Amino acid sequence: MTSQTAFDFPQPLAERYRPQRIQDFVGLERPKKIITAFAAKPYPSAWIFLGPSGTGKTTMALALATELPAELHHIPAKECTLEAVQDVCRRCHYSPRQPDSWHAVRFHLVLIDEADQMSPAAQLALLSKLDATAFPPNTIFVFTCNATDTLEKRFLSRCRSIDFSSYGMSSEITSLLASIWERETSGADLPNFQRIVKDSCNNVRDALMTLETEILAA
Repeated sequence: MTSQTAFDFPQPLAERYRPQRIQDFVGLERPKKIITAFAAKPYPSAWIFLGPSGTGKTTMALALATELPAELHHIPAKECTLEAVQDVCRRCHYSPRQPDSWHAVRFHLVLIDEADQMSPAAQLALLSKLDATAFPPNTIFVFTCNATDTLEKRFLSRCRSIDFSSYGMSSEITSLLASIWERETSGADLPNFQRIVKDSCNNVRDALMTLETEILAA
């Protein structure tokens, strides 16, 4: 019987055109420069990817895990509890698992989405885990969030912050939409790409979903 994983299932545009490598992201020149340099010479550390929704914070962390490469431990939004923190830090004390097609893996990468939504107990637990005396070996933490208002200053002081600003990205997002439209359609009347980008407030994911409806209507 043919395995279901072998089937070619259709994908939303946001998934089909999701960047796989750091260099493939639209805009974000400063984050790409910093993360590319870090990937070349990684070290145990904690990072905050800060910025609006849809600018690629989580996807950039996934690309970093691939390029290191690192064993990925992904804790979704609002699931970062005290128990989750304790469990992932325990697992990071073991040697990273080796992906079949990669060279030796030396790091764990713990990705915590929407870190500003983590439980107070989890944040307190991380204060000690991110301290130099208790930091899990060979581990990189990446926290994504839209704002840091609910995060303690002691927590923020243990992390390096990268701003994922969407400012100035409109022309690059417009060019991306135009190139995708050309690949996905044949001779249909062009939508107003600039209007799509403006209405999405430079949110790449939102712009791609709007473009998807335009393609379906073409």
